[in-house]
Amino acid sequence: MEEQEMQLKVKRVTDKFTESMYVLANEPSVALYRLQEHVRRSLPELVQHKTDMQGWEEQSQGAIYTVEYACSAVKSMTNSTLYFKSIEGLLRETIGIKDQMNSSHGRSDVSMCENPTVPPLPPSQPPSSS
Repeated sequence: MEEQEMQLKVKRVTDKFTESMYVLANEPSVALYRLQEHVRRSLPELVQHKTDMQGWEEQSQGAIYTVEYACSAVKSMTNSTLYFKSIEGLLRETIGIKDQMNSSHGRSDVSMCENPTVPPLPPSQPPSSS
């Protein structure tokens, strides 16, 4: 009988010891310690990810700005066709006036040849059409 009693006492002691260990292992302070250890191990990696994301965000913002600037430049170029047409018309008008001046200058060269004190100007070449 004594052996049976001894086994019963040993079982109680081991059960109490196991229960105490279970309570200690799951105590809130131990949980907080485990949480702290987890944060300490994973925080450097999270900081690196955050830094990488900030770099990518800066690059994306730069690319977005570049694209928006290019779009506005293209829009302003398409809006400038009116100005180019106006410039083309003014250039045509200027060429016409120059041709008129050249033709009237050619007529005045004939009258200048009769005056020996003023030497005649050489005829100017018309602009090439190439």
